[in-house]
Amino acid sequence: MTRKDRVERGLVDRLQSRDQSAWKEFYEFYSGHLTYVCMRYLKSQDDVKDVMQNSFVKMFNAIGSFEYKGVGSLKAWTTRLLINESLKFLRDTNAVEFPNLVEDIPDLEQGDETDLEDIPESVIMDLIRSLPDGYRMVFNLYVFEKKSHKEIGRLLEIGESSSASQFHRAKKMLIQKIKLYNKPRISAL
Repeated sequence: MTRKDRVERGLVDRLQSRDQSAWKEFYEFYSGHLTYVCMRYLKSQDDVKDVMQNSFVKMFNAIGSFEYKGVGSLKAWTTRLLINESLKFLRDTNAVEFPNLVEDIPDLEQGDETDLEDIPESVIMDLIRSLPDGYRMVFNLYVFEKKSHKEIGRLLEIGESSSASQFHRAKKMLIQKIKLYNKPRISAL
């Protein structure tokens, strides 16, 4: 058992015994990551705060059933719970639509690359967050959570082909947004 494994296992044991200092440590350690994940799905800071609070309450209530499976399993469990809570929030509050806004977005040509190297991560995050809800959800689940279109379809209650189509449209829209962001900077050079 590695040192990291012992530390994480110890934290899980303390969380499961409802040790308040463990919950404070857990919050301080994971809240930044979880907020970042939540912000990929939700636009409003108030919504992010609400979902974060609900997620931590669910984590507190469900920690007894958590089964430690090695280093990273606690982070994976909390991330999965938060994503599910974010998707539930979106379904419950918005009746998320999957738009067909693609008419004004030209098809990508082979080798149509975008330069991401000089774009700050916060700007990329803002560009992703500016996608319509349905596009953003599918994009995040596919790119960041590594879900298949079949899994995404089940999670969002849409067809597998709809998930693939929404991802394609989200990608095209995001590339256009990146090009628009880069255009003034390229012109200035």
